[in-house]
Amino acid sequence: MNHTKGGLVIFTANSHPSSRELGKRIAERLGVEIGKVQVYQEDNRETRVQIQESVRGKDVFVIQTVSKDVNTTIMEMLITVYACRTSCARSITGVLPYFPYSKQCKMRKRGSIVTKLIASMMCKAGLTHLITMDLHQKEIQGFFTIPVDNLRASPFLLQYIQEEIPDYRNAVIVAKSPASAKRAQSFAERLRLGIAVIHGEAQDAESDMVDGRHSPPTVKTTGAIHPSMEIPLLIPKEKPPITVVGDVGGRIAIIVDDIIDDVGSFVAAAETLKERGAYKIFVMATHGILSSEAPRFIEESAIDEVVVTNTIPHELQKLQCPKIKTVDISMILAEAIRRIHNGESMSYLFRNIAMDD
Repeated sequence: MNHTKGGLVIFTANSHPSSRELGKRIAERLGVEIGKVQVYQEDNRETRVQIQESVRGKDVFVIQTVSKDVNTTIMEMLITVYACRTSCARSITGVLPYFPYSKQCKMRKRGSIVTKLIASMMCKAGLTHLITMDLHQKEIQGFFTIPVDNLRASPFLLQYIQEEIPDYRNAVIVAKSPASAKRAQSFAERLRLGIAVIHGEAQDAESDMVDGRHSPPTVKTTGAIHPSMEIPLLIPKEKPPITVVGDVGGRIAIIVDDIIDDVGSFVAAAETLKERGAYKIFVMATHGILSSEAPRFIEESAIDEVVVTNTIPHELQKLQCPKIKTVDISMILAEAIRRIHNGESMSYLFRNIAMDD
C-alpha cells in the first residue's frame, strides 16, 4: 500500500548488493518500488552512475549505506546526487544513516576537519536535505547549509532491552569512559536503572587535546615574547588507575555508545566489569562498523552480546560471530521520508528527546 503522494523516487546509490538491503526495506514500508539507477565501478576504478528513469520535478531520496570502501561510498553518493540535480529533480534528500568521517569532526594539531569538507561537497553536489542518525557529535549539523534531521536509534535499542533481556530490571547502564556518560545517563533515566562509569582506561586519540593549539616551538625563542611575559605551561594529563564509579556486582552490565568499530576498548571494559562482579555483559551501539578482527575479538571476549542497528550492513560479521544481533531501524527512516515528501512536521519523530540526548 502506497503511503505517500505521487512524485516520490527512491534510489539506492550503492554498488554493493549487501548495502542495498536497507533501501529495499524502506521502499517496502513506503509501498513504492526502488528507482531504476545503475551504479558501478569501471575497470579504472572510476564510479559511473546512470539514472534510468525521469526524475524531473520529483522528490528524490538517495539512500546510501557505508560499505567497506568508505571513499567509494562517498563518491557514489555525490555522483548520484549530482546526476539527479542535472536531471532537474525538484528536491534531493540524502539518507545516510551513518555519516562517514564523522569522527574527524575536530581539529587535531595540523590535521583538518574532514567532516566539514564532506558536508560542503554534498551541499555543492546538489543535496537539499539530509536524513541521518546519531551523529557522532550533534554539532556536525552546523557544517551544512541545508536542513539536517538527526534521528535517534535509542527508542529501538531501549525496546530491545525491555523485550529481549528478561531480567533487565537488575541491570546497570555503563559508560565505558566519562565521554559516554551523557548517553548512558539518557538510557538509565528512561529505563529507571542505575548508572556506572569506567574511568582511567587508556584514552584514544579523540580524547587528546584536539584544538591544534598545543604545538610550541622546539627551541625557545626570546625575540618573539618579552621576558616578563612567560606563558605558563599546561600540565600534561596523567591517566589514573582504572576505576568503576558505581556498583555492578551481581548485575547485568549494559555498555552503551554510538559507534562500535575497533572493539578493544569494549573488550577491556567488559573484562573490568567482569572483575567487579557483573555476571552478564551487553554492548549496545547505533552504528556497528566492526572493522578488521572485531568479530573474532568479540567472540573471544567476556561480552555476551553485541546489539547494533542496520545503519551499516554487517551480515558477514554476524556469520563470524553469533554474539552480534541486529535491530532494524528502517521504520523510522521510512516515516521520515514520508513526512518530508508530504510536507508534514518532523517533530513527532523527536518527541521526548531532550537537548542533551
